[in-house]
Parts: sequence; structure tokens; C-alpha cells
Amino acid sequence: MEVSFHEEIEALRLGSGHTFHGEGILAITKALLQAGVSYVGGYQGAPVSHLLDVMVQAKPYMDELGVHVEACSNEASAAAMLGASIHYPVRGAVTWKSIVGTNVAADALSNLSSPGVTGGVLIVVGEDYGEGASVIQERTHAYALKSGMCLLDPRPDLPQMVRMVEQGFELSEASHMPVILELRIRACHVRGSFAASDNRAPRWSKKNLIADPARFDYMRLAHPPVTFVQEKIKAQERIPAARRFIQQARLNETFVGDAHADLGLVVQGGLYNTLIRTLQQFGLADEWGHSGLSIHVLNVTWPLVPEDLSAFCADKQAVLLLEEGQPEYIEQELALALRRQDLQTPLHGKDLLPSAGEYTAEVMAAGLMAFLDRHRPQAVPDSTREWLAGNARRRQAVQQTLGSPLPARPPGMCIGCPERPVFAALKMAQTEIGPVHVSGDIGCHALATFEPFSVGHSILGYGMSLASRAGVSPLMQRRVLSVMGDGGFWHNGLLTGVQSALFNGDDAVLLIFKNGYTSATGTQDIISTPDHSHKSQASDKLASLTASNRTIEDTLAGLGVQWMRTVHSYRVSVMREVVKEALTTDFNGLKVIIAEGECQLERQRRVRPWLESLLARGERVVRVKYGVDEDVCNGDHACMRLSGCPTLTLKDNPDPLKLDPVATVIDGCVGCGLCGENAHAASLCPSFYRAEVIRHPRWHERLLAGLRQTALRWLQPA
Repeated sequence: MEVSFHEEIEALRLGSGHTFHGEGILAITKALLQAGVSYVGGYQGAPVSHLLDVMVQAKPYMDELGVHVEACSNEASAAAMLGASIHYPVRGAVTWKSIVGTNVAADALSNLSSPGVTGGVLIVVGEDYGEGASVIQERTHAYALKSGMCLLDPRPDLPQMVRMVEQGFELSEASHMPVILELRIRACHVRGSFAASDNRAPRWSKKNLIADPARFDYMRLAHPPVTFVQEKIKAQERIPAARRFIQQARLNETFVGDAHADLGLVVQGGLYNTLIRTLQQFGLADEWGHSGLSIHVLNVTWPLVPEDLSAFCADKQAVLLLEEGQPEYIEQELALALRRQDLQTPLHGKDLLPSAGEYTAEVMAAGLMAFLDRHRPQAVPDSTREWLAGNARRRQAVQQTLGSPLPARPPGMCIGCPERPVFAALKMAQTEIGPVHVSGDIGCHALATFEPFSVGHSILGYGMSLASRAGVSPLMQRRVLSVMGDGGFWHNGLLTGVQSALFNGDDAVLLIFKNGYTSATGTQDIISTPDHSHKSQASDKLASLTASNRTIEDTLAGLGVQWMRTVHSYRVSVMREVVKEALTTDFNGLKVIIAEGECQLERQRRVRPWLESLLARGERVVRVKYGVDEDVCNGDHACMRLSGCPTLTLKDNPDPLKLDPVATVIDGCVGCGLCGENAHAASLCPSFYRAEVIRHPRWHERLLAGLRQTALRWLQPA
């Protein structure tokens, strides 16, 4: 990728006596090095992409420490790296986006958890339940429960988060259990500081190699019959050991209330900051976080420590548990622990709070008010009741004023995205051959499910589009089209989709967006990324460079794909004809269309510094700009319905006799030419023009421009 993380890398070098300032996710990255991690792997995804992105760019410094860093092809391969810690006392960390990443990694995690680990294992997952960054809404908690992995949910405070990383490795080694560290979006992006420590060079590393392999030990394998013994060890040894460590290290925190200490709140660590903000609305917390109610913070949400929870609840008049999401795993376990101790403390949770969705301050406030109304109504100030009631009144008033809900503002593809012209071509093709069932995929192309394209009948996993059409296409008169990006192709699509289709001789159509990067997660490099030497030596740096890397084409040809077409994404009319051919040809078998076009974000990051250097040297630079002739535009806006480009928008018609607004191209245009290509392919009005803005023109260009201006002045009416 062309993005530089120089400042972040320098922050990783800070040692004892320095103060780290920055975001939570970078603090976690620094904490891994302070904890003496030997190897780090993962697959990027929001909100934890930054961790691996920084470490990959920091390879020279990682080499100094001896830390091995690997950007893995998918989450399963990352999780499998943790096998190094089964036999050897080496600390390993992997990272990915949860829950979708954890689903992919589940096989390896189950087989890792059964024999357990010797060296500390930390799995950093980007937990975003209820916060909108994942395609599905599920929790990580179930995986920790089913496989026997400790689950950390640290309070969003940088010193505490760093401590949980360092203690997380120790917890893993003490219990021989893998440890999941779930980082919510707010924890990843919270800013703060902590006193840095020196980074620890790992005992075993690329600079200090392990001399001999471990002796063979069948008990260290996840394989019958020892798996039955391992399951008993989980319950009888590992979980009790984890609970002892959690108690001794005081990983969970208790804050005694100063006004209503006999009322208790039990909260997941990641929700703590929001809870304090909620209590402030009640006048029950100050700006320093001192609370009027007693709070037990679960920085470790599994395994729970029944003794600690019972001790907290024993002297309370009532307890409210704030557990985001469903099922209510923690609430069920806490209720069971209380009843086994014969404690009759009233326990509230999902009876007062929503069972699903994000716990915002307002949501918590409604639940907390219901809790206090039952057990301490005088603690609820009138201002809080008015605040909540006022919010409800304002929403109702807005709805009445509008008459109908506001239209959704969905995300969209970037300006100049090479995937937009392909979907325009698909839209045109369907007008001729009829509607097509499109099996969608995770990635930038998933944004085509929104208007103006509204393309995609299913999304069942990253790289799974070709596999997910296997049940549909045999039952459909017309062929099914599967779409995936080159990131999805290398992540999962090659094995689950292409291999299966070829093995079964399926009559399938696959469209691969070859933009050269895993763009949706931050434009990380993949095996089909144009190499740096080609970028620097390219004769035409303005052109798409993805054509130079034919890894996908060669791989497909090696597997035996006989029908394959590579088309430049922006050639809309050609792409339309190729899509029609693939969906109607007599050839029976896998047909692959490769839409080649470099990710526009990376292209701009590559091109702009080069253009700036040319301008600084006074060299000639040409910028292509597209526009709309407002006198020709008829105002039917078909061009917008085909492209959806954010820079193609509306403005008032300059003709006072015409009411319909005309199309216009605003300044954000990157000159991809899609608007003109669509107009040509769809035989739309000839209102689009292409202009060249020349900086530092040559002498004959200045002369020609002067002659043109003179001629135009002569031709203008007096």
C-alpha cells in the first residue's frame, strides 16, 4: 500500500521514561512488543486493520527485535500460526475482524484449544457488535464458551488496555488456554496516553532460533482418543487455573459507590466509558469517573469468577447487569452463581434493557432509570426524566414534520472506482438478455447492492459467491452470475468456489474484480498487487497497472479454466458484450470474466506525488477533466442512474424555459471517463465532453490556445 505509517512506527520505538500518546489500537500494538511477542499474524478488517498495517510497514524494526510478522491470506491461516505456541514457550498474537473473521478461523481455533498452549497466545479481534462495521451482527462470546478460550473485554483506557495485553499473555500461560482480546470500535479509536516500557526482544525469535524440535507428544495433538482427556482437562484444570489468575492479578475491577453503594452495576469492560457518561446524566458520576453506584467491571468476561461476583452482589439491595447483545450469556451465568450461593439479591438485565442492538448512553439511561425506579426512585433527577422524554418528543415531532422517513444515506464506491463501470455494463446487459441472479460477496462490490445498481441476491461470506450459487444455478433457466474481488479470490474463493466448480463441471459464470488490492479493508497488498518495480518503471504512470500482474489468470489457466476473458473495467461497451457472451454462450463449464482496473485510491496515492514532482520541476502536466454541456443536456438523468458517481450530480437549469435540473460534474472528478463511456455504451445524449487542463504548456500550445480564444471572441455576438 502507498499509505505511510512513519509516525506510528516511531511511536512503537518508545521506551521507558517516555509517554505514548495515540489511539487505542496503536497502544495495543505497542503492548504486544512490550510483552515480548515472537510472532504476529492476521488478516485486516475494521476496526483492527491498523495493527497489522503498521507492523507490516515496520518490518525493519520488527527484524531488529526478531519478531516475525505475516500478513496472512485469511483468518484461518492466521489462527493456524498459533500452533507454534502449542509445544514451544513462544508468545504469539493474531488479529482479525470479528465475528466474520472468527467464523473463518473457527476450525483452527477449536483444534488449538483442545490440546492447549505452552506459550502465551493472544487473539485480537475487532468486536463491533451493534456498531455497524460488520456485515453481520453476532458476538465473539459464544466461541470463547464453546472452545474454552479466555475472553477479555478491556475498559477503554489506554493504561488498562496495555495492562490487559501484557496480563493476557500471562493468563494464557498460567491456564494453557488461548486468550481472545475483543476490542470494540470505541476502544480502538479512544485516544489517551500511558507510560511506555522498553520493548522486549522475545526469548525465541528470528534472531535466536530454537535449536531442536520438541519431542513427540500425542497429548499435544487434537486427535482422538486424547481429545476426550483434553476436554476433561479444560474443565478440571485450565478453567480453575484461569480463575485463580484472574483473582490474583485483579484483572476485574470494583469501584465502590459513594452515594448509593448498596446498588450495584455489573458491566462489560468495553461498555464502561458509556456507562460513566450515562451516570453523569443522572448526576451519579463526575468527570473523573467517580460513581454514586458501586460498579464491578468485567475486563474478563469469560471465565467469570463466581466468588468475586457473589462477594460483590452479597450486600447489594439490587444489581443491574449491562451485557450488550444476545443471548444473555453473562446474565445466565451470574444468576446461576447467585442461586448456587443461595443469594437472593434481585438481578436485572435484559428485563430492563434491550436484548439486541448497541448500548448507547441513551439506551443505558432508559434501562438505568427503570432499575432505579424500582429500587431507588429518589435517585432519578427530574432533569434526566425530561432529557429522555424530550428526546422522544423531538423524534416524534421530526417524524410528523417530515411525513415520511428520511431516505437512507448508504455508503458508496469511491470516486473513479473501477467496479462502478462493470456494474453499469451489467445493468445494460440485463436490459437485453433479461434479469440475472447475482451471487454477491463481501468487499467493495457489496456496495453495488445499493442504488443505483441494486445488484446482489446473497452475501454468504468472503470469497464465497461462486460456492453460494451452486444450489441456485442448477434450478435456474438463466445462468447465475457470481462476483468477487481479487481479495476474496485469494482469501477463500479459489478453493471453495473455483476448485469446486471445476471439480463438478458446473456451468457457472464468475466475475472477478482485479483491482490489485484488498481495498475494502484498507488497500493492503495481495499476491496480485502490481510490484513496486513496475510501479516505478512504468512508462505511463497514469494508466492502470494491474494488467502487469497475471497471477490470477495464470492460476486459473493452471487449474484448467478454458473460458476466460480479461477486460479493462472502464471499457463499458466491451464489458457489456463480454457479460452477455458469458451468460448466453453454448460453452458448458466455468466461465471467468476478469475486470482489470487498478483501485482508484491506490492509483491516486501513486500518481499524485509523481505529478507534484513534475510540477515542482516545471514540467508539462496534463489533467483530464470531464464535464456536461448544459445546453445539450436534456435533464433525464439517465447518466446518473447508470453510474452513481458522486461527482456527477444536479444543478439548476440555466435555461429559464426549462424546469428540469441538468447534470453537472463537480470538482472531485478524477477523470476516469466513466460518464462518457456510459453515454457512449448506452447511446445517451452527447452532452459529455472531455477537456485537458495543461500546466506548464509548450510554446506551440500557448500559441494555439491564443488563436482559439481570438477566434471565439470574433464569433461571439456583439
